[in-house]
Amino acid sequence: MKALVTGGGGFLGSAIARHLLDRGDRVHSFSRGDYPKLRASGIGILRGDLADKSAVMKAVEGCDAVFHVGARTGIWGPYRSYYETNVTGTENIIDACRQTGVSKLVYTSSPSVVFGGGSMEGINESAPYPKTYLAHYPKTKAMAERKVLSANDDALATVALRPHLIWGPGDPNFLPRFIERRKSGRLAKIGKGPHLVDCIYIDNAADAHILAADRLHTGAPISGKRYFISQGDPIDIGELMDRILAAAGLDPIDRTVSEILAYGAGWLLELIYGALRLKSEPPMTRFLAKQLSTAHWFDMSAARQELGYTPVISIAEGLERLAESLKQGTRNL
Repeated sequence: MKALVTGGGGFLGSAIARHLLDRGDRVHSFSRGDYPKLRASGIGILRGDLADKSAVMKAVEGCDAVFHVGARTGIWGPYRSYYETNVTGTENIIDACRQTGVSKLVYTSSPSVVFGGGSMEGINESAPYPKTYLAHYPKTKAMAERKVLSANDDALATVALRPHLIWGPGDPNFLPRFIERRKSGRLAKIGKGPHLVDCIYIDNAADAHILAADRLHTGAPISGKRYFISQGDPIDIGELMDRILAAAGLDPIDRTVSEILAYGAGWLLELIYGALRLKSEPPMTRFLAKQLSTAHWFDMSAARQELGYTPVISIAEGLERLAESLKQGTRNL
């Protein structure tokens, strides 16, 4: 199989690309940046923007399957930038698949597309999209997910996966910032808890995408559907954060702020950052406050039964791997 991975230079995208390569598939990555390590491993590097239709068309041409992982993530920034990447970019991917004859499209979505601000406990894929969103990211990802699933037909088979809280070795974004905030004493737990959440180790998330691609074809039982993907082992968000910090050799979080205070601070900071047109991400937003103070774990029955997905690496083993990778990184400094 010749596969294209959009966002192949990112945390999940690069994991999917490596797993595909390891099993003998031909793999190309499409991202804005250059990634010499991927190129050295044998992955083809194509550079471009998802909002550039001609660049997307060139990247997709000749492929058998597309893993559309690339997205504008984060919790802050202008709506237009999220829309152009997440919605227009996805439209370009769908159009390119149709025009070049690609028959498989695996889309990386997010459980946040059904997050309206309250707890989500044991919900399945029948949960509706909320009427309003607290951030541009989930809103535009939901718009894109709908487009991908509605594009499923007898020529293009599509499926959407919703991995939750991806973590593990090699994370270039969340983990370094998380560790730095703990070192500087700027981390706090929100609410009294416990707040059970699902998470997923990076290799399990990559495996789920490849399982979906292998089972996907026009008319397949999974085509046109969405699936929650996780460890299937809900854990208190505070405990998860403390165990990740322990893997980094750091003390657990020793401060707690109320949910009301965190939400109010997020609301105020959004006003200030918006009024001053600050590009940097606020330390707290309404969306983040709600994410950290509510439960969100999901019924994995559909993924287990229809994708054949079972997490191979447990949370405990994943934390051991994370600790070892962080030790090696420190030794190599």
